[in-house]
Amino acid sequence: MNTKHDRKPGGKRGWATQWTRAGLIALGAAVLSSCGQGQFIFLGDQAASYNREIWNLSLWAIGLSIIIFVGVSGMLFYTVQKFREDRNTAAPQQFHGNNKLEAWLIGIPIILVLGLSVLSVRSLARLNPVSQETLGIEALGAQFWWNFSYPASTVQGGSVVTNGNEMVMPAGQKVAITTTSRDVIHGFWAPNLGGQRASIPTVKKVWELDTQRPGVYQGNCSQLCGASHANMRFKVIALPPERFAAYNEAARAYVAPTPAPGSAEERGYNLFMQGKADTGAVACASCHRVQGTPAGGVSGPDLSFFGTRRTLGAGMWEAMTPRHWEETEVAQSAKTEKQYSPAQALHEWIKNSPRVKPGSIMPSYDGSTYFVDGKPIKGGLLTDDEIDDVAAYLRSLRLPEEADYWRGIPVHGTNTTAGGSQ
Repeated sequence: MNTKHDRKPGGKRGWATQWTRAGLIALGAAVLSSCGQGQFIFLGDQAASYNREIWNLSLWAIGLSIIIFVGVSGMLFYTVQKFREDRNTAAPQQFHGNNKLEAWLIGIPIILVLGLSVLSVRSLARLNPVSQETLGIEALGAQFWWNFSYPASTVQGGSVVTNGNEMVMPAGQKVAITTTSRDVIHGFWAPNLGGQRASIPTVKKVWELDTQRPGVYQGNCSQLCGASHANMRFKVIALPPERFAAYNEAARAYVAPTPAPGSAEERGYNLFMQGKADTGAVACASCHRVQGTPAGGVSGPDLSFFGTRRTLGAGMWEAMTPRHWEETEVAQSAKTEKQYSPAQALHEWIKNSPRVKPGSIMPSYDGSTYFVDGKPIKGGLLTDDEIDDVAAYLRSLRLPEEADYWRGIPVHGTNTTAGGSQ
């Protein structure tokens, strides 16, 4: 036991100033790291009511945490300073228990936990209810793509409007998302809209999302689901209400255009619908749906509005403007440079999807062997010209210009306006 009490009080060490500086530097780095994205990452996207509710709850939790930290640190600092050895040479007063102190130490944490519990339950009650009048969108996850269908938007023949990998919604009003999965557990997550949900086979989860700001937002699968989990992306396009109404009306009335006789689109249409039996090439229509045609497959994403879409392979490639397609096609045909352009990517995708995207169960069309559930399957064969014909048909599947949901919509997180001339 140390019985010497001849230490002298130390001078000012400046530790408080150093810690304050370090904290300010760390906070500044966190803020500056988000400036390139046009928003403060730690605040979330406050255009969505879901994120605002979570942020308001977080403010209470952060505020109480700061109060607790300051209180505990203050008492610790006070105790260390008041009862330091070189200031108290006499033996301290001995006591056993302090009922008042113990009551405070137990009561205050209980009050804090109960308060946070009440706030959490209130937030859950605000976030979970779904109104019957809310627009419904069904999000189906599958390895490794998404289908978004609109149950209230029926089309001729009894089916409903469906779009692959691009979810179109109105801005300024809530939508009810119902998510499920076809195969394994996936995760629906669009951070700007807030709130991720697990997409589970045979289970349907319903919740509301919204955003007050029109724009294009990124979505991702948040559950590790297989070899191409990282490439299971989607886009959310939030339109002004009048633009969404025009899109919805045009989508319901949409009928795929009839290709001109003798055109590349007509040759592609025939291959899409019938395949090529003599080379073993499977018809695309057996797995994909195109509204207004005999193609009604459900094993793959819906291709009805493929020519309007700006993404390919569930977000593996993006062509945010029509000029992007045109410029890259010129570069490709002129062979002035080697680049994996969207046009070339579409060709390679049709030719051998499993090679481009591991885990894809789409048949190969270059005669190579691909695998489904670990079983080898011999692919069919299409020539490069035939593949280009199929690509030409797919790109002809466009909504009317007034219903082009990409046109003039800002892509948040970039300086791009979708469908514009940038």
